[in-house]
Amino acid sequence: MTANAPKHPYRAVAIGASFGGPDVLQTLLGNLPASFRWPIFIVQHRSPGRDGGFADMLAKRCALPVVNVEDKLPIRAGHVYIAPPSYHLLVERNKHLALSMDEKEHFVRPAADVLLETAAEAYLGQLVGVIATGANADGAKGLKRVYELGGLTIVQSPKSAVARAMPEAAIATGCAQHVLEPAAIAAMLSAL
Repeated sequence: MTANAPKHPYRAVAIGASFGGPDVLQTLLGNLPASFRWPIFIVQHRSPGRDGGFADMLAKRCALPVVNVEDKLPIRAGHVYIAPPSYHLLVERNKHLALSMDEKEHFVRPAADVLLETAAEAYLGQLVGVIATGANADGAKGLKRVYELGGLTIVQSPKSAVARAMPEAAIATGCAQHVLEPAAIAAMLSAL
């Protein structure tokens, strides 16, 4: 075991993105192999009624099955789960996904903070949390929780982001273990 090897194997990935996110997500997912075995949970800020085939668009670039989340959906390995517009996505400890219409956080629903915090509680030190491009501070608090519980934290390099606010807020927490461009994030996930 090398000095950089995790104490516990990772078992899931949670990603938060906003403005500019679709391009980043296509790069991330498009560079993962079909053999990638962890579930991937994604919050992409989108306006209500503006789904526009988002999951289908990602599925065209991704070798993994891409699923629009429904409430109480069981989590399966090697699947990509997309939060629907207007619903927070929560990861339950019994390894099911839940949807909530609780209050917006950072003026958005779904919020990356909700996803990352609940996923961190469900997977503890076995979660990889990723914050990508976006125009508000959503995700910083959730990424900090991933870090506190022993998970791995990755943030998109603000220089490579369309909107720098989300990655900069995540970095400002002091909990970003890796700051990388999107293709390098995908390469790191594949290598883990």
